[in-house]
Amino acid sequence: MTYVVAVRALCEFAAKSGDLDLRFTPAPSAQEGIAGHATVAGRRAGSYESEITLTGTHRGLTVRGRADGYDPALNRLEEVKTHRGALEAMPANHRALHWAQARVYGHLLCEARGLSSLDVTLVYFDIASQKETLLTEHHTAATLAAFFVDQCERFSDWATREEAHRDARNAAFNALQFPYGAFRSGQRELAVSVFRAARDGTCLMAQAPTGIGKTLGTIFPLLKACAAGHVERVFYLTAKTPGRALALDALETLRGRAGTLPLRVLELVARDKACEHPDKACHGDSCPLARGFYDRLAAARSTALAAGQMDRESVRATALAHDVCPYYLAQELARWSDVVVGDYNYYYDGSAMLYALAQINQWRVAVLVDEAHNLLDRARRMYTATLDQTALRIARKTAPAALKKPLDKLAREWNALGRTQLAHYAVHPEVPARLQSAALNLVSAITEQLAEAPDTIDGNETLLRLYFDVMHFTSLVEQFGAHSIFDVTLDTERFAGRETRNAALCVRNVIPAPFLAPRYAAARTTVMFSGTLSPHHFYRDTLGLPECSGWLDVEGPFRAEQLQVRVAGNVSTRWRDRERSLVPIADLIAAQYAAQPGNYLGFLSSFDYLQQVVALMRERYPGLPVWAQEPGMDEASRDVFLARFTTAGTGIGFAVLGGAFSEGIDLAGERLIGAFIATLGLPQMNAVNEQMRRTMDAKFGCGYDYTYLFPGLQKVVQAAGRVIRTEQDTGVVHLIDDRYRRADVQQLLPRWWRVG
Repeated sequence: MTYVVAVRALCEFAAKSGDLDLRFTPAPSAQEGIAGHATVAGRRAGSYESEITLTGTHRGLTVRGRADGYDPALNRLEEVKTHRGALEAMPANHRALHWAQARVYGHLLCEARGLSSLDVTLVYFDIASQKETLLTEHHTAATLAAFFVDQCERFSDWATREEAHRDARNAAFNALQFPYGAFRSGQRELAVSVFRAARDGTCLMAQAPTGIGKTLGTIFPLLKACAAGHVERVFYLTAKTPGRALALDALETLRGRAGTLPLRVLELVARDKACEHPDKACHGDSCPLARGFYDRLAAARSTALAAGQMDRESVRATALAHDVCPYYLAQELARWSDVVVGDYNYYYDGSAMLYALAQINQWRVAVLVDEAHNLLDRARRMYTATLDQTALRIARKTAPAALKKPLDKLAREWNALGRTQLAHYAVHPEVPARLQSAALNLVSAITEQLAEAPDTIDGNETLLRLYFDVMHFTSLVEQFGAHSIFDVTLDTERFAGRETRNAALCVRNVIPAPFLAPRYAAARTTVMFSGTLSPHHFYRDTLGLPECSGWLDVEGPFRAEQLQVRVAGNVSTRWRDRERSLVPIADLIAAQYAAQPGNYLGFLSSFDYLQQVVALMRERYPGLPVWAQEPGMDEASRDVFLARFTTAGTGIGFAVLGGAFSEGIDLAGERLIGAFIATLGLPQMNAVNEQMRRTMDAKFGCGYDYTYLFPGLQKVVQAAGRVIRTEQDTGVVHLIDDRYRRADVQQLLPRWWRVG
């Protein structure tokens, strides 16, 4: 056996015990942790060594990692841990884990340097006060070696099982046949390109239309890449729940066709959807599923992994059978899964779990990004933080006395900034240093309060929400640059019975590229795929993909004869022309329906515009069945909307372009025979978008296209893509706006369309 494990992973497996306890939280951000380590190292003598790479072995098990620091003059190894709040509040099992890591590094250093003894020190660095607390043990090389052997022995049986699973898995992947015999048109080209990207360690952008089987066409070659040793595991990331379901179904298809495929597939779901006791806190004194979590984890983990298919329901069933938390069981299972299916945020968010695991364990991962055109908006939201002044005012009224002073300080600096601004909306070159200092001071104060007197804050949802929002805000301020803007929006609202000025502060990300680029570098390969990734340089630039990324534009299975694309070039849907456009739109829809009754979708740019068109349709054509999307529809309401599209049914369903019914829905055959798109989908021209345009222009030189035209036409193509879903479908799409006659607009439409 030659199994490689990181020091941290070894200790978390062998040394963790007792309750799940998240009271000593939140931990410092990754950036704060890096800065804290650098501060500690900067305080040491000139001979001090940082980030020492160490490796050791025991019975075929290779343990590797990087020790934080070593002072040869003092013969002292240091394991640095950054923290917030009172150190005494740290649970004992957290401290035990830290000592385990320090001792293992101590052994590895003794082996590497031939040391007979060593001081092993835990350095706890308080992010807020910048103070260090040192805890030191003196060890001989023999005692450290004995500890190392003990940890390895606890892990070795598991490592043997893992190695056997990996060998059986790769052998099965190597023999795995494509489940449908022959590839679909374009699917083989996609699969070959994905395999080559994994083999060569490059990124790939693939535009592939509906109907070729993108899900299987990307997963299958990466399982083959696992067998060939190019990658170790696969992360399949989606924007929405239906994407997760498609991936899980595809993987289950592979498992079913292969008989007993030794494949571990894990579905990750959000904490609020997995929590069994949302009214309880995540520690053993409150939640029964947190009590003794690590003592029962081993049995739950073995049961779940033996099943292989670990979707939401199966993980929940296993967790409850072993009295552990389903959400945190899934987090643990991510370490041992072959394919993990989850939302974008699990790899791309600032505190993303999968990214952290890949970094810590030095995994060779393949990242699949489904419907990748969605990542731009999602990533912008991940790296944007907004602070609302009303939330601060409410928090000041309900906060414990110890927090009044830091809350008042932030309020003063916030008001001072608001007074300097006359316009409703303004962009500022930077966040004022005094405001930033007040925000950091508040974070520190609330953290200390949580550590010392959590009962005074528990249940104060407004204060806790403000706390997390301010932490996110300050983190982004520390990373502020040309990729983002800092803006302030002023409004007047009633608070405590009187008119009050409200200033909303926002660090608004425009170009996520600098945040996402390290994530591509950490993966062996990243494959971005979607039916709409044109123009590809727009997505490459804004998402930060390497210049050398591959580009594949797959020819789809559809023929121009399947889809009539008609341009209503005598209608303008611009804001100033909306009123004049209503009658022509209604008459066009009615004429098409009269010529060919059936099911149609009508897309408008806003709910207001939609409601005006629907009202006119009902007035002028009362016999024509119509139904409409409503703002804030829940999942059940969306299902009712889609249920109207039956094979034998007729009528027009109206929806907002870019909303829930513009993509990710499959209405094949007679369920949908046409669509009307009465807009170019351009984002609204307002102060925020205009500032984003200027930012894009400064960076790329084509701000209008990057802010308005490209995102708008992407929504149009996605919506039109609802009509033709199979090689047997036929239908019609009406593009309603005179700008669809422009050459630059038509260049952004699918190549196989024949625009008439």
